[in-house]
Amino acid sequence: MVFDTKIAILVQEDLAVWQKLNVTAFLASGIAGAAPAAMGEPYEDAAGHQYAAMLGEPVLVFAAQPPVLLRAWRIALERGLTRAAYVRAMFSTGHDLANRAVFKAEATDAPDLVGLALRGPRKEVDKATKGCALHP
Repeated sequence: MVFDTKIAILVQEDLAVWQKLNVTAFLASGIAGAAPAAMGEPYEDAAGHQYAAMLGEPVLVFAAQPPVLLRAWRIALERGLTRAAYVRAMFSTGHDLANRAVFKAEATDAPDLVGLALRGPRKEVDKATKGCALHP
């Protein structure tokens, strides 16, 4: 199945594994919250147990270095893509209110990004992630 939109998550490749997983989970939840149309239907197993809906389209996870994250972020801003961002200072907080405070304190021209999620038209997301390799 081919989708008109694409979801890409870029994660700084030299983070600890727990940090990569944490960043990816937070960013995916950001896209799900910002783009309800990206959500699939709830799941149900053969016994009738209900499970939460998940993103209904593929999510590609890319490895990136800080300059690549910044380039993708700038393109996403210019092109109006749906985006979620995770900055390094968020690792030092313990809750959402603190996360938002350290995020707001970031430089608006070059935040210290360790992760970025994008959703939008396939071609636009491809332009923002050009040169990125899928995360190993």
